[in-house]
Amino acid sequence: MTTKSKLNSKLPHIGTSIFAVMSKLANDNNAINLSQGFPDFNCSGELIELVNSFMKKGFNQYAPMPGTIELRNEISRVIKNLYGKHYNPETEITVTAGATQALFTAFSTLIEKGDEVIIFEPAYDSYIPAIKLNGGIPVSIELNEKDFSIPWDKVESKITDKTKCIVFNSPHNPTGTILNQDDISTLIELVKNKNIHFISDEVYEHIIFDDKEHLSFSKYDELAKKTFVISSFGKTFHTTGWKTGYCCAPEELMREFRKIHQFIVFAVNTPVQLAIAEFLKNDSNYLGLKDFYKKKRDLFRDLIKDSNFKLLDCNGTYFQLLDYSNISDMNDMDFSKHLIEKIGVAVIPISPFCSTEVKSTIVRVCFAKKDEVLINASQKLRSL
Repeated sequence: MTTKSKLNSKLPHIGTSIFAVMSKLANDNNAINLSQGFPDFNCSGELIELVNSFMKKGFNQYAPMPGTIELRNEISRVIKNLYGKHYNPETEITVTAGATQALFTAFSTLIEKGDEVIIFEPAYDSYIPAIKLNGGIPVSIELNEKDFSIPWDKVESKITDKTKCIVFNSPHNPTGTILNQDDISTLIELVKNKNIHFISDEVYEHIIFDDKEHLSFSKYDELAKKTFVISSFGKTFHTTGWKTGYCCAPEELMREFRKIHQFIVFAVNTPVQLAIAEFLKNDSNYLGLKDFYKKKRDLFRDLIKDSNFKLLDCNGTYFQLLDYSNISDMNDMDFSKHLIEKIGVAVIPISPFCSTEVKSTIVRVCFAKKDEVLINASQKLRSL
């Protein structure tokens, strides 16, 4: 008799991601997919040609473990120009296989068994599994219901001697909110004389609207000295499938980060790194992103404003939240499925971004889509 293999799950309560679930439902029902958090249009032809050219020139073997020096130099230059902070490309910048890998490696670097990590919910779905897999204890704080701002009194009450790290995401997925100067000042005062580190997820740093400023943790010496700053070229250059991102941190933190990085990935795609390095030399290739997406945000909001949905503020990212409480009293998961089946539009419910059961009448749509797709989807949404 054959004995079946028995394996204890390290993530027993984690199932298929909501993104995969909704995308499958969209495909099964031939629905317009506004649930996917990535563009449906191609990246720059120039960037593709650059990748091809480096492939043809023979740059097809392993890159250096921290990333090509060409790309690290450009990352350093861009951050210095934007935020006034110099990261040494030799010792303080590492190119990663996307931001999610950078996040996991940063968690692995910081967390020891029993450490507490504060996150704000709704939150990107990779945070809690990464914390748990590294033996940490997630401490979730719900953002303020009215405007998804940070409830700083609750943060103060949740900090203990076991608090190792606080995770920030600005611009924020899924809400589109951003940190302001009051948030930064409050944080600096709150953690003064405390041995608390930070992971600052800034993948949407170039997608910010209405003359607002992205307040990178790189800008503030008090924070930067204890922070892993993480970003992604996938969001910036419409190349999410290339899985290329980076992490910046002080040398003593980055040294430990690289010890783990080398055994998870070792090296990231060589021709892609070299192409992005070349593409970054033209600053308009990333500085123009906010205007590009502002047009799409404004188009979608104009199309929806006279519908029965309530538009919530969107200050950054390429996500728009819609409140459907005037349309239905269904929970957000059921309503999202209902949209697919009734009108053929896929969205993402907000409740799966939370670790505890929440009653929500809010869904997220992605407006990183062709204009004709947004127009078609909006017509269907206005029919409700």
